[in-house]
Amino acid sequence: MRKYKYKIVDSKDVDSAGLFKGKKREDVEAYLNKLGTEGWELVNVDFRELEGRLEFSGVMKKEI
Repeated sequence: MRKYKYKIVDSKDVDSAGLFKGKKREDVEAYLNKLGTEGWELVNVDFRELEGRLEFSGVMKKEI
């Protein structure tokens, strides 16, 4: 039987130079791609776009 660990991710986890609450699309993509290279798989995500900036929250899993 496979076992997984789970991780909650959201906009607050993304490093960004912006002063606004939302993040730039490029910063979000870089963050999620970095997690993907570490073996994390996106299970569910909810994106909200506000004036060209993104906010998101989601769940990722990784086999252990």
